[in-house]
Amino acid sequence: MMNELDAQDIWRKDRDHFIHPYTDFSTFKEEGSHIISRAKGAYITDSDGKQIIDGIGGLWCVNIGHGREEMANAIANQVLEMEYYNPFGHTTNAPAAVLAAKLADLAPGSLNHVFYASSGSAANDLSVRLIHYYFNRLGQTRKKKIISRIDGYHGATYLAASLTGIHGTKNHFDHIPDFIEHVSAANMYRRPDGMDEGQFCDYLVREFEDRILQLGPDSVAAFIAEPVMGAGGVLVAPEGYHKRMHAVCKKYDMFYISDEVVTAFGRLGVPFASKSVFDVEPDVINTAKGITSGYIPHSATLLSDEIYDVISAPDPDGGSLTMGYTYSGHPVACAAALKNLEILEREDIYGHVKNIGPKFAEMMQELMSISIVGDVRGYHLMQGVELVSDKETKAGFDADIGSATRVYKKCLEKGVMVRPIGDLLVFSPPLIVTEENCREMVDALKASIEETKVELVSEGLLAAA
Repeated sequence: MMNELDAQDIWRKDRDHFIHPYTDFSTFKEEGSHIISRAKGAYITDSDGKQIIDGIGGLWCVNIGHGREEMANAIANQVLEMEYYNPFGHTTNAPAAVLAAKLADLAPGSLNHVFYASSGSAANDLSVRLIHYYFNRLGQTRKKKIISRIDGYHGATYLAASLTGIHGTKNHFDHIPDFIEHVSAANMYRRPDGMDEGQFCDYLVREFEDRILQLGPDSVAAFIAEPVMGAGGVLVAPEGYHKRMHAVCKKYDMFYISDEVVTAFGRLGVPFASKSVFDVEPDVINTAKGITSGYIPHSATLLSDEIYDVISAPDPDGGSLTMGYTYSGHPVACAAALKNLEILEREDIYGHVKNIGPKFAEMMQELMSISIVGDVRGYHLMQGVELVSDKETKAGFDADIGSATRVYKKCLEKGVMVRPIGDLLVFSPPLIVTEENCREMVDALKASIEETKVELVSEGLLAAA
């Protein structure tokens, strides 16, 4: 347990100087931050010494669990061997080269080439830039538009934030309007009335193709999609959706970018979900988070042979590929990734997820008996619960009620971390969780939702059942 005076000092310094992602400044200056001081396995410990199940895996990323000593050793050994040397031009390092070959071996189809960065946002950003470069090299300079989806989340850099289709991330921020378009989310829960799953899939694919034709196929370069939408709602698309969207891309000479920043490296029980789960061979796969299990920042963009053959052709004007990052292929990050992938395979964590994931999903369905739970959805260790004020109409709660935040706070009191997003509660625990951990998370969430329902009724914010 952290010394109380130390904790107060850290709390104050944090409040006064650290600008956090997604800070709610209506409460932050008074409440400050919850200090997490230690982490081990599937648990985190706060500055008061309270042990909490990490139900969100850091942020979709602590796949192998916290505090693995062999990860610390791999990182330390690489620092002592060589902590950094620049990757520009024709200089490399062993971990970067070995990891690139490993990723190419794991990836589907002809995704044999890797460009490294340090975040999922940067990975999505650079994939668009390289696709534009690809078409420029072919003289197809009008082919620039990228179609994304409403409620898709692709990052926080200027371009990645513009690709993102979650309206709540754009309040008072500018965006890049010229070449980014959005089509409907594959939201099965909120599909048009009267449509079954197949009809909804037809509707989405038709809307996508109509948008391409409206924009002009010679102007559309790519489609970007998460295999399962994460922050936008933990949305699993209707059966066959991704394969059919991919076919439309091929019809109109477009690339399919699979944003696997969340889903890669085991969250759905496989190294890459695009082909193994959804039967799609993308032209680009973007990864981050689980590539090092969050132990150190790293990301990788995997490119097909088709793209590489064009962007790697010698420039007739004598130029080079003039883009890159200081930390591309950082040897310490790559060493961490290699050790992380070794652990995932050696301990068959992929197999564990395939076993525990359906059990967790089945437990989560128990929440559907609660009157303010509208939907429970997800895939394996990626689960979401949508709260509603009216189950019949699917109406949500007013934002100022903070329905999911209320539940989150009650779960925290019970020793379980869950992520609130609007009316949504998200679980994405470390992939090493046990069945007992899953039961504890679901029981805490169930009790917390029930308590929140009673609280809302007592405050006159919800009609009594």
